[in-house]
Amino acid sequence: MRSIVGTWRLTTATAHDANGQPLPPPYGGKGMGRVVFSADGRMMSVVCDGRAEIPPGARREYSSYCGNYTFDGSRLITKVDVASDPTRIGSEQVRDVRFEGDRMVLRPPPRRSNDGIEQREIIWELIAAE
Repeated sequence: MRSIVGTWRLTTATAHDANGQPLPPPYGGKGMGRVVFSADGRMMSVVCDGRAEIPPGARREYSSYCGNYTFDGSRLITKVDVASDPTRIGSEQVRDVRFEGDRMVLRPPPRRSNDGIEQREIIWELIAAE
């Protein structure tokens, strides 16, 4: 099983609708983020819209959370104990995980958005092994 332990940098975030059609990219198309997984089962994630200026009427996306995690090789489950969104505290954040070369792709469950159902994929690059 491939390890996820280390510090990862957000490279790309994509979104599709229920029919697989592309939606506007998350984080304004210029996402910034880090996710860190420790060898002892602790993680933290922070992602945001990295644009210097936000167009009028748009909002800057931001999300952070941390907690204890388990990883079985294809599924990551984090028991959230702190989060920027208080409704996540106490929840389990589940992500399907796959690797494409040296990149890690995290896929959260589909969610409702202004465009209907949205499926995201967040792609990470390892920048420091623990």
